[in-house]
Amino acid sequence: MNKIKITYWQDDKFWLGYLNDYPEYVTQGLTPEELFENLKDIYKDILNEQIPGLRKTIELELV
Repeated sequence: MNKIKITYWQDDKFWLGYLNDYPEYVTQGLTPEELFENLKDIYKDILNEQIPGLRKTIELELV
């Protein structure tokens, strides 16, 4: 099973969150479960290169 780290929180009646590797793509849901499904959809779009201008984060080794 693949896993990815997320950050999420409740703001009033909505649950908000993002994939830690892609914090600029915040989504929401009325329940945590709905939020998690929306985050999975964003991840699928990223994998299928459906998001234009996608920013990526890597760790650069400095010598």
